Amino acid sequence: MILKRKIYDKLVEWKNESHGTKAILIEGARRIGKSTIVEEFAKKEYKSYIFIDFAQNDKTVEGYFNQYLNRLDDLFMMLGTYFGVKLIPRESLIIFDEVQMFPVARAAIKYLVADGRYDYIETGSLISIKENVKDIVIPSEERSIRMYPMDFEEFAWALGEDQLITYIKSCFANREPLERGMHNKAMLLFKQYMLVGGMPKPVSLFIENNKSFDLVDAEKRDILNLYRNDIMKIKTQYRSKVLTIYDQIPGLLSKHEKRVIFKEIQKGSYADQYSETFFWLSDSMISNECFLCSDPNVGLSVNKDRGYVKCYMGDTGLLLSHAFDENELLEGAVYSQILNNKLSINEGMLYENAIAQMLTANGHKLFFYTHYAEEKHRNDIEIDFIISNNSKLKYKMYPLEVKSGKRYSTSSLEKFREKYRARIGDCYVIHPRNLVLKEEIICIPPYMAICL
Repeated sequence: MILKRKIYDKLVEWKNESHGTKAILIEGARRIGKSTIVEEFAKKEYKSYIFIDFAQNDKTVEGYFNQYLNRLDDLFMMLGTYFGVKLIPRESLIIFDEVQMFPVARAAIKYLVADGRYDYIETGSLISIKENVKDIVIPSEERSIRMYPMDFEEFAWALGEDQLITYIKSCFANREPLERGMHNKAMLLFKQYMLVGGMPKPVSLFIENNKSFDLVDAEKRDILNLYRNDIMKIKTQYRSKVLTIYDQIPGLLSKHEKRVIFKEIQKGSYADQYSETFFWLSDSMISNECFLCSDPNVGLSVNKDRGYVKCYMGDTGLLLSHAFDENELLEGAVYSQILNNKLSINEGMLYENAIAQMLTANGHKLFFYTHYAEEKHRNDIEIDFIISNNSKLKYKMYPLEVKSGKRYSTSSLEKFREKYRARIGDCYVIHPRNLVLKEEIICIPPYMAICL
């Protein structure tokens, strides 16, 4: 089942603009659909293509690169013959799939692009991990873009809800609530997105099996095991720390503050000991990091504190399967409880993770804010997310609080607004209710996070 993905339009734009002067590298976690969408693009947009999967460790193909890189006519002849494809100058595409498995091919992009005969797309996971780049010079002829699991909008397209998405965007732009029945429909769709997630295979299974969660959950567990196997292959000096954080993500997110308390992971540990850990999880795109911004101002990343971090799962559907064992999920009817608003624990974790996933898909880096009141001996301001318009001249930031329940306080948001009023555009609460305006706070349902 071929699912519509937004990155397809970016590939068309690259083809039309680059005219063979740049290769494009698509980075993303394992199993998010990179290979599928690239091959679909090749079939539709080119007269012929060669798809080289370096994960297969084909020594014959690797030998061609080692032997003929200085004789490109021979290289193209051997590749065309081996794959049974006629290459046509300026009308053919060569795909290097999982290029991190054979860094020689990635380094060769410099010479292949300079030759100018064909277009090149590379796909890779774990692409920036040190072991995969230590022996090569990263080619400047390579443009990198990131691909994420399906976002909520793509999930809605897959379920045939294109018009609902258009309606949601219109209501957000006009600051109007959805009609009640449409709101209920959109909330059900959002809950399905939280439960299934955005990994293409689980989404396809959900659609093809009359919205049953059984096969969906089994597929998600296969993906989680694949990630664990990837972790087991990394260097021993930080493998155990990566595995510890990976296993503890659901537990960390189920706490009130949700941030990582390093001394609770292991007695005497501190943030610097885990720098490689979070680098690996973030660069593998298994997780989405969210850092404390101590002084929200122009350029949120300038004032980020890497010692205070939240670690969200890159896909909320995977988080759900990671948080519960198989029997708890299926026999305990957790999927049904969430759909019917009857899950008493962990729903806030899923809501917040889903919003983190949606913001990341929209291109936002994630930051949070806390203020410790000495006289109260506790935090008196806690803001879940801060995003910005990235403008240098008219900078504005937008604080967001995520509420999974219908009853909540906005005191933190109000204090934050007073403290940083001159820097703030709009303030948002994301809650399960319909859109409503409360003085200077815009309260939106979670499905409207696609509009931020």
